[in-house]
Amino acid sequence: MKLRYLIFCLLIILAACGGDTSNSGNDRGNSGDKQIFIYNQPNAVTSLDPAFARSQTNIWAVDHLYNGLVQLDEKLNVQPSIAKSWDISDDGLTYTFNLRDDVFFHDNECFSGGKGRKVTASDVVYSFNRIIDKTVNSPGAWIFKDRIADSTPFKAINDNTFQVKLKRPFRPMLGILSMQYCSIVPKEALEKYGKAFRARPVGTGAFKLTKWLENQALLLAKNENYFEKGLPKTDAIRVNFMSDRNTAYLELMNGKLDFISGLESSYADELLTETGGLQSKHQGKLKFQKSPYLNSEYLGFNMDFTGKRKNSPLSKRQVRQALNYGFDRAKMIQTLRNGVGKPATSGFVPAGLPSFNPAKVKGYTYDPAKAARLLAEAGFPNGKNLPEIELRTNSDYLDICQFIARQWEDLGIKTKIELMQSATLRELMSKGEADFFRASWIADYPDAENFLTLFYSKNPAPPNYTRFKNVEFDRLYEAALNENDDAKRYDLYQKMDNIVVEEAPVIFLFYDETARFFRANVNGITNNAINLLSVKNISKSGE
Repeated sequence: MKLRYLIFCLLIILAACGGDTSNSGNDRGNSGDKQIFIYNQPNAVTSLDPAFARSQTNIWAVDHLYNGLVQLDEKLNVQPSIAKSWDISDDGLTYTFNLRDDVFFHDNECFSGGKGRKVTASDVVYSFNRIIDKTVNSPGAWIFKDRIADSTPFKAINDNTFQVKLKRPFRPMLGILSMQYCSIVPKEALEKYGKAFRARPVGTGAFKLTKWLENQALLLAKNENYFEKGLPKTDAIRVNFMSDRNTAYLELMNGKLDFISGLESSYADELLTETGGLQSKHQGKLKFQKSPYLNSEYLGFNMDFTGKRKNSPLSKRQVRQALNYGFDRAKMIQTLRNGVGKPATSGFVPAGLPSFNPAKVKGYTYDPAKAARLLAEAGFPNGKNLPEIELRTNSDYLDICQFIARQWEDLGIKTKIELMQSATLRELMSKGEADFFRASWIADYPDAENFLTLFYSKNPAPPNYTRFKNVEFDRLYEAALNENDDAKRYDLYQKMDNIVVEEAPVIFLFYDETARFFRANVNGITNNAINLLSVKNISKSGE
């Protein structure tokens, strides 16, 4: 796309905002008195339909355009959005939401006279039924699977009261409803646009679509009728889709981008110190945010030790524990990730969740002497007679796997690293054909259950890629699903996590952190552990 055409489209945005399109020349991202926040996504948006908000890129875009019943604050507490309040029945089966009466859909020709109408409880019923409609084929259908009542789970009591009924108590349900899949859409838009709704979004969000240049840029304008008073604080958003992170980095440094997310090894040392701080030469020009990200990185074992795996040395718990003690996580994070991330020394549930408690869940630290003792107990002193271990990974994690393999070699453990495409690796993991593999799990909703579900024996792969089976773990997991008291539920979570530590179906690597870089004149970017970019509070000052 020619630069002049992008500029032309940007002028369209500003005209839609009703302002002067003259360029001040000095204030990056501003045109006249209009503020434009510009950021990059390395992967392009594939759909602006909330029912397909699966990838991070789609989720961020949908969040700009739509609202759900509830939303999460930066500490992952559930807050009102379209719903101003709610009640949960004593048995935990019925959730009743009271809607605001001042939320309107964006003006659009799908409505009579082109004027956006007020959102009602019937819109919520319609939106949620779309998610589970097999003809829609939403990848988000799983969020309600085996959780909602079999008969009439969604009901509009009146225009301002919506109700959802569950099959059994599920405490994380409010977190589920904060997901972008649960954004509210109008029936009129789907009836008018059909499948084209993916590119013709009609929501209630702080911004509305001006132009989508697929694979190139997304242009959004301020919703002047947005119901959260005083928001949004900027007039327009432009999302660029540059797949080359190095190019995006250069654009940030040249002032052509306001924000990038993520850390690439090629420029990590240029931006960050070894301890994970912003290099002094960028102070005053850039800001850097680092915060817990609900993502646990791990190496997984296929725990189905039957058939050809019956005599695998990995079937011995001491070997799996020795591998966990046999490498330095802190050094790995410092040398390979510039301090972005925390060593996973407290189980599988990551830092950032309220149930995370390193005092109650003690995991693995670097202890080569203990690793050597465990290997000897397993019958492999100094690694003698231990067959070569084959670890499968993709190229993005090759450096981490090589680091670990070198330290294991000091214990006499030989490792062969097999590189493959991510899609191929996931397929092998799903089919149970990968004995030892690199993987990660990113939270779908902010509750430890979403991580511990990976080890519930009744779950298929995904999410139970390790085929882990433990009777006591399953009992605790099912008890947690029925526990409405947070403190008691967290105690059950911690007991489950301790079982995972003891049985070691995985090698615990690190709890991820977000890495966000943005221009010093950008204000209002908040940290959150689900790595959501909320743009409605963002503003820019002059440089």
